[in-house]
Amino acid sequence: MTPTPPMARDQGAAVTAGFLGWTLDAFDFFLVVMTLTAIAKEFGKSDADIAASIGLTLAFRPVGAFIFGLLADRYGRKLPLMLDLVFYSGVEVLTGLAPNYATFMVLRALFGIGMGGEWGVGASLVMEKVPPRLRGVISGLLQQGYAAGYLLAALCYSFVFPHWGWRPLFFIGGLPALLALFVRARVHESEVWRATRHESWTGLGRAIAGNLKLFLYITVLMWMMNMVSHGTQDMYPTFLQRDWGFTPTQRATLTALSMVGALCGGVICGLYSDRLGRRRTIALALSGAVAVIPIWAFAPSLPLLVTGAFVMQFFVQGAWGVIPAHITELSPDSVRGFLPGFAYQCGVFLAGYIGYAEARVAEQLNYAWAMALVAATVFVLGAVVAVLGPERRGVAFGAGKYNGPR
Repeated sequence: MTPTPPMARDQGAAVTAGFLGWTLDAFDFFLVVMTLTAIAKEFGKSDADIAASIGLTLAFRPVGAFIFGLLADRYGRKLPLMLDLVFYSGVEVLTGLAPNYATFMVLRALFGIGMGGEWGVGASLVMEKVPPRLRGVISGLLQQGYAAGYLLAALCYSFVFPHWGWRPLFFIGGLPALLALFVRARVHESEVWRATRHESWTGLGRAIAGNLKLFLYITVLMWMMNMVSHGTQDMYPTFLQRDWGFTPTQRATLTALSMVGALCGGVICGLYSDRLGRRRTIALALSGAVAVIPIWAFAPSLPLLVTGAFVMQFFVQGAWGVIPAHITELSPDSVRGFLPGFAYQCGVFLAGYIGYAEARVAEQLNYAWAMALVAATVFVLGAVVAVLGPERRGVAFGAGKYNGPR
């Protein structure tokens, strides 16, 4: 058997670390989504109060992206990634021990810092290592770590929650600390970063300031894209419970099935974005999502509800599968650790109220109408923002110039 070349092994290790880091990050985040009503009952709060913790986590993600992104551009991608993995793992375990609502909210804010730091550092590391011709499909795979984390949370919820309640689920969230050991042993530092690194904080600051216009565009794009994903996912288990009367096991099963659709959509759309272009693929996927809204939110039967859930997340995460490649390609070498990740998380901050808003609207109407109205609006806005923006598909990282699509 021919041994795997060192470069290929390094690329594979980086992709594995990036995928699993985002998977376990999303797993921890979606534990609150899955256990929202149980946590509300234990702490004597409303659904909207616990949904506010989701918004709080999202609001603190820019803090993590800012801190770890600066470290990634100044000191390399590898060390900040390991530190972040250990940090958010510890916070997640402590969440399972929270004695009251106030402590729970503080811990969810701290978790937001850890969650915000992982994506930008991991995405820049992976995208800088894989060949330009593979960026689309690897982008789709990397981003679907988010869907895989939701799927894993749903599966763990179905097995653990009925027997032991919500707290043990957060103890499982300590697993990412082990991934830091894998990163330390198997992942090499980015050669693009080595070639373009800043020797001082002043140089890094100037590079960031020189890309303010690009930062603002990516922030708006990520604002729309995060409303697309969080608007269709965060309150979905609550919708199934309140409007359909689903049991915990039924909610977990349907959520898990929808995440299979997300995994498929992310990888397929990521792959085709190398041919169709990043912006066009995002717009096409969001157009498909608009068409699915009637059976996703207002399905008259269970089979159509299942179909709607699967196809909706196929298109939602299909649009998202393009994002890691798209916004890292837009970002210059010298600020790639900081700019796309921080802009991403600023977009998260702006979209953080979406679950709370849906819960409030549902109090007046129902969850079906609340989620349908939000989805239709953000799908259209997201497609428009994507199409009107720039694209640098196939740019050569580290070369200092655009070399055209590959």
